[in-house]
Amino acid sequence: MAQVLEFKLPDLGEGLTEAEIVRWLVEVGDVVAIDQPVVEVETAKAMVEVPCPYGGVVTARFGEEGTELPVGAPLLTVAVGSSDSGSGPVSATGSGAAGSGPAEAESSGNVLVGYGTGAPAARRRRVRPEPVSARPATPVPVRSATPEPAAAAEAVRAEEVRGPVAVVSPLVRKLARQHDVDLRQVTGSGRDGLILRADVEAAIRAVTERTAVAAAPATVTAPLATAPRAALGAAGERIPLRGVRGAVADKLSRSRHEIPDATCWVDADATELMAARAAMNGAGGPSAGPKVSVLALLARICTAALAKFPELNSTVDPAAREIVRLRDIHLGFAAQTERGLVVPVVRDAQSRNVESIGAEIARLTESARTGTLTPAELTGGTFTLNNYGVFGVDGSTPIINHPEAAMLGVGRIVPKPWVHGGELAVRQVVQLSLTFDHRVCDGGTAGGFLRYVADCVEQPAVLLRTV
Repeated sequence: MAQVLEFKLPDLGEGLTEAEIVRWLVEVGDVVAIDQPVVEVETAKAMVEVPCPYGGVVTARFGEEGTELPVGAPLLTVAVGSSDSGSGPVSATGSGAAGSGPAEAESSGNVLVGYGTGAPAARRRRVRPEPVSARPATPVPVRSATPEPAAAAEAVRAEEVRGPVAVVSPLVRKLARQHDVDLRQVTGSGRDGLILRADVEAAIRAVTERTAVAAAPATVTAPLATAPRAALGAAGERIPLRGVRGAVADKLSRSRHEIPDATCWVDADATELMAARAAMNGAGGPSAGPKVSVLALLARICTAALAKFPELNSTVDPAAREIVRLRDIHLGFAAQTERGLVVPVVRDAQSRNVESIGAEIARLTESARTGTLTPAELTGGTFTLNNYGVFGVDGSTPIINHPEAAMLGVGRIVPKPWVHGGELAVRQVVQLSLTFDHRVCDGGTAGGFLRYVADCVEQPAVLLRTV
């Protein structure tokens, strides 16, 4: 007998609690292999493919393309195991090979998004099972090419979801606790009454409005309590803070709320740095490899500066009231994409030379533009380099990428009057700014770091003397 198994949106890690369905890779009735990608989703971090740990026939899908689902919500159901007709189990390759092992044997257990699976890569071509008319007439609980499996899947899932409160997301429960919302009094708008974050936020607004009405003079009526919101809606556009924009907003707000930051800055003469870059790129001739970028040179300078001032390659553990000095340098760099601002991470930057750092920056930048960065490539940074000069601005006070302790900002490099060798000359000048967590160090350390970076920019030979 075939068994219907439900595959739910797995825990995406890194605090991600929802994902948007971008594209289904399978249809109802398709035969899928174990660990075959079945849907492409977009999280606040990246666009990734979700592999299904079961092999069998897809009997139902939940959610249209463009729908946002919370972690733990059903994605699809798969019929696995053998049928009553004796045609054999539905295998990972879609064949009817003999055998009647338990359904659990048709699962890899691999469900993590973006990290791959342990089974061999499954083919991506959609495979259609034989038509129902060609199969034996003996009835079975699940028939993959008819609508009944979806109804059967609904019944199975309804049994699993049934409970006193239909809440999947821990973020929703936390939000309800913070605002004293009784989830038993909330009607869920999700499938099978699943309570979503929007439902809890609506309940919070309702309580707030009732409280405002009760506290207002008797002449104030209930409709006036919602007038400001209605007026705002009529005056302009409301844009939901979700996806990449929402994740960035949450992280920046947390940084400003938790980190007592300070900023120092300095102008530096980058003429010699630009000359060194030109010499490096011209040394190999036209057949040389990829050109060395200014960002790669600055990244290499940062790793040398962090080796001299390790206080800035750290994080704060507020619960333990400890500063955690980090051994390795995982250098993040800000990249603006069509999906928003992302910060890919060059791992183990302290062990890379300029060419290696440049190649990794180029690879990660291309992945950022195509939306294929994995969660692992977007997390774990210990220090961030922000080149806002590409936007044509000179200076900024960047917000620290929580939970890091510092960020170096780099403005545009432009010709400016500069005193060089005791005489006024036109030089290539850049403004450097350092925003740092004042808990990990004082101004002397931050100033020393920034001054060292500026010295390396003005005289690249300084870097050679310290490596």
